[in-house]
Amino acid sequence: MPANRSAAKRGLALIAALPLLTLAACGYGSDSDSKDEGTTKVAAGAEKIDGLDSVKIGYFGNLTHATALVGNQKGFFQKELGATKAEYAIFNAGPSEIEALNSGSIDIGWIGPSPSINGYTKSKGTNLRIIGGSASGGVKLVVNPDKIKSLKDVKGKKIATPQLGNTQDVALLNWVSEQGWKVDAESGKGDVSVVRTDNKVTPDAYKNGSIDGAWVPEPTASKLVAAGGKVLLDEADLWPDKKFVITNIIVSQKFLKAHPAVVEAVLKGSVETNKWINANPDEAKASANAQLKVDSGAELPADVLDPAWKSIQVLNDPLASTLNTEAEHAVAAGLLEKPDLDGIYDLTLLNKVLKAEGESTVDDAGLGAK
Repeated sequence: MPANRSAAKRGLALIAALPLLTLAACGYGSDSDSKDEGTTKVAAGAEKIDGLDSVKIGYFGNLTHATALVGNQKGFFQKELGATKAEYAIFNAGPSEIEALNSGSIDIGWIGPSPSINGYTKSKGTNLRIIGGSASGGVKLVVNPDKIKSLKDVKGKKIATPQLGNTQDVALLNWVSEQGWKVDAESGKGDVSVVRTDNKVTPDAYKNGSIDGAWVPEPTASKLVAAGGKVLLDEADLWPDKKFVITNIIVSQKFLKAHPAVVEAVLKGSVETNKWINANPDEAKASANAQLKVDSGAELPADVLDPAWKSIQVLNDPLASTLNTEAEHAVAAGLLEKPDLDGIYDLTLLNKVLKAEGESTVDDAGLGAK
């Protein structure tokens, strides 16, 4: 069997062995912390939507999930849901959130492209739909400036990514290939040594010299900068218009069919949250950090929070074409067989909300539900 085909099959075997590949931007473990209700109480006299008592919303304690953090902390979702209570579950990894969606433990979730793709293809298109966008950007190549002074110096160095086959891992492998360098995707060995390292320990690995740099999401990238690292490359610079999906909104297909009015209310809350974040960036940054403290017990220091926040753009557009490109990069790296993503998007309700708000509608890049 040719080496590249063998690597692809081994990579696919890895995907089959795991429920899903972890999304790096959310790669901080595998447990969830359920919250009984949002920060804001149900307004007096409010009515339930569709008679539903509650909607269960999942997200991660990460700045790349700023819409969910702020929407919870400021009560935007609860306002739109009336007396249907917004209940929250905080996750630390993509697989656990997809499993929760499949089991009905959550109904709607903020999550990244890799677990969305893997969850959809693993279920043969039956478990989820992407119903909206949430964030772009927030991924950087941060290096030790004493060892790496230019992009060409990356060759021969040890660069960390959060996990084999996750979004940032695939992005680094694709960039390495574009430089004309060779790396075995599965082992990480080659012209660049790709070291798969959990985001929680990457800053320590950098400090002790185990790695020379890392292709990582925020806030890990800014933690490395605070430890003396230098941003050598912002991934946004590699994408058209400097935009690429890092977080989108998914829903259980079963819940979408049974309760479209509730899903629409959550999407309206998301659109209102994004509008408020973009109009009030400093207050929104503080709000997100306050919710991080509630969810994780710790807030981010200013030298990490400020640069990390600046590199993330909240938006309603799911940037569907970039999700398809990310899947193509995974296929080219030999970590994924070509997926059938037809039907992964259903942007009907989001576009209804956007039209009502007088905002531009968004496109599914031909991958919408038929």
